[in-house]
Amino acid sequence: MIAIDTNVLVRLLVDDSNATVQCEQARNLVNIYCDLWVSKIVLVETVWVLESIYRLNKEQVILVLEKLAEHPHVHLENAEHINSVLTVFSASNADFADCLILSDAQYRQLMLHTFDRKLARLHGAKRVGDEAV
Repeated sequence: MIAIDTNVLVRLLVDDSNATVQCEQARNLVNIYCDLWVSKIVLVETVWVLESIYRLNKEQVILVLEKLAEHPHVHLENAEHINSVLTVFSASNADFADCLILSDAQYRQLMLHTFDRKLARLHGAKRVGDEAV
């Protein structure tokens, strides 16, 4: 098993005509090593790249993340939480990174305090400034 960074993961996911050599190299890497470990940070960065650079909409991003989570040779950090993260992400206006942060807090049975209004609307989060002093 090898760990891969965001650039390699994106090259595996997207046939980018501006990076054909890198796409081929990334696929060759998978053929050699087979099993891939993907950190949460790489997932967050990948979602950002897919949304901002490749203009995938939320539904498309969710589909990509679901396929990654189901792939037998892709091992996601905290894989046991990804389904709950995707459920919250798909049902809310919060971004993927915030949903992942919330999931981590909930796993530790902690209330997440935030200034983010969208995130504060979710169960398990509370907006800073709204608590009683």
